[in-house]
Amino acid sequence: MKVSHFLAVLPLAFAAPAPAPAPVEKRAAPTVIAPVPLATVVGRSLLSVESFMGIPFAQPPVGSLRLKPPQPLTAPLGVVDADDLLPTACPQFFFSIGDDNPASDFLGTVLNTPFLQKATNAAEDCLTINVQRPAGVSVTAKLPVLFWIFGGGFELGATQMYDGTSLVLESVAQGKPIIFVAVNYRVGGFGFLGGKEILADGASNLGLLDQRLGLKWVADNIAAFGGDPDKVTIWGESAGSISVLDQMALYDGDNTYKNKPLFRAGIMNSGSIAPAERVDSVKPQAIYDEVVAAAGCFGKADTLACLRSVDYSTYLNAANSVPGILSYTSIALSYLPRPDGTVLTDSPDVLITAGKYAKVPFIIGDQEDEGTLFALFTSNVSSIADLSNYLNDVFFPATPKNIIDGLIATYSSISEDGSPFRTFLLNNWYPQFKRIAAILGDFTFTLTRRIFLDVATKVNPTVQSWSYLSSYDFGTPILGTFHASDLLQVFYGIQPNNAAKTIRGYYYSFIYDLDPNSNNSLTNWPEWKVSKQLMQFGADSNNLIQDDFRTDSYEFIKSNVEAFRI
Repeated sequence: MKVSHFLAVLPLAFAAPAPAPAPVEKRAAPTVIAPVPLATVVGRSLLSVESFMGIPFAQPPVGSLRLKPPQPLTAPLGVVDADDLLPTACPQFFFSIGDDNPASDFLGTVLNTPFLQKATNAAEDCLTINVQRPAGVSVTAKLPVLFWIFGGGFELGATQMYDGTSLVLESVAQGKPIIFVAVNYRVGGFGFLGGKEILADGASNLGLLDQRLGLKWVADNIAAFGGDPDKVTIWGESAGSISVLDQMALYDGDNTYKNKPLFRAGIMNSGSIAPAERVDSVKPQAIYDEVVAAAGCFGKADTLACLRSVDYSTYLNAANSVPGILSYTSIALSYLPRPDGTVLTDSPDVLITAGKYAKVPFIIGDQEDEGTLFALFTSNVSSIADLSNYLNDVFFPATPKNIIDGLIATYSSISEDGSPFRTFLLNNWYPQFKRIAAILGDFTFTLTRRIFLDVATKVNPTVQSWSYLSSYDFGTPILGTFHASDLLQVFYGIQPNNAAKTIRGYYYSFIYDLDPNSNNSLTNWPEWKVSKQLMQFGADSNNLIQDDFRTDSYEFIKSNVEAFRI
């Protein structure tokens, strides 16, 4: 106690005795006995939400387990202190090093150091899971589970960025309480390194396997937290949304564990089909070779064993020496899920067409201006010819130039086809900005979403699906309703407006009853297959629109999808 505080209360010590205060009831930290592996998990209670953060679900992927599939825990864990609101993140790929951009090169050099990674609480021992639930939930409650997969271009992101408190509180307020679960998975060169050496070792798509092991942990343990393992909805944004579709397509659609489905529904925010070349194709092999050289492993008899043996700092810098998402190469990603013949048996577009995916109901949608954020790094692209060369050199080097030029031709007018959409000639930051933004947004997110819906509806017409387009940030200069802006509106509900309330309302109904229209007073949201309509979410109101915009671009991408594999 400060001296001034002590002097202020000293006279009260000599006053007449006051009635003894009622004893303050101390609430014990919420504790759960998780059965597999046996652990006493001690969390914290705050704002009527009980949080259990950073629960280990796999052996630490360090040493000889670096660049290996995640290994389940088998020995009892004893007491797990799960009250840290910022659990360790997996190593992050913030900016690439050596991409001839002084600014990003400097930032990459600084942010990729182990010291700064540690400052952001990142390290290799990172495979943990978070569970958040309404306070006082009974072990017999059997609440439905919302399983969150974060985004970040498969290069960055962590559960520490996604506190589900507001989602849990809002679910309670709407009379549909849920349990929120978030899973950490390896990103960048730790989780999605490619190359023939990786394929031969069975070490591809590690980040997807981390997610899958997290789902198995939920199946084994969530009942102890009051959740229902038979009512799990997987939900993701951006790379997390692509991961949701990939989880549907893993093992040709086998999502079972102990003869039961790991999830019964999916929600995809900005991402679905990501057509990709094989894990041992030219580009991922080139990335592998660059990492090997940067790690000092070139010429070694077993380069993969060498990558596993070098110290953390050396491998981190080597993995982050290739082009990153926050650079000129943008979403021509160095690291992403790729077909390996086993985990992801083929490119997702092929698997969906063949019906080799889990047939679960889903909600899928996009931000209106998905590509604006990714077009910020290409200001030197000043002509149609520059754009053609850029797409050919950076994204699709094996694609015939006439196909690339054909795609560009479908975006003939930036006033009509440029993003931010519906802003005519405004917001064209540099000569090709709006055209690049439209193209990147469409073939990565918006029109590939329509392709997915169209194909899935034909292959499995009885599976229900709903789709949307978010326009609540219309009018934002340059960016419009940009990629990831739904994290602010939907995940965190920063602005308690129409968009946040209604989207969450639809989601809670879907999580409970597999129908976003169930047991609420919201505007009816028709299934996509009924009339191919989208729910357009606005800041003040919603309305239905036809999913038929940019038809020429859609038809061109759909007809040439194999030419647009990354």
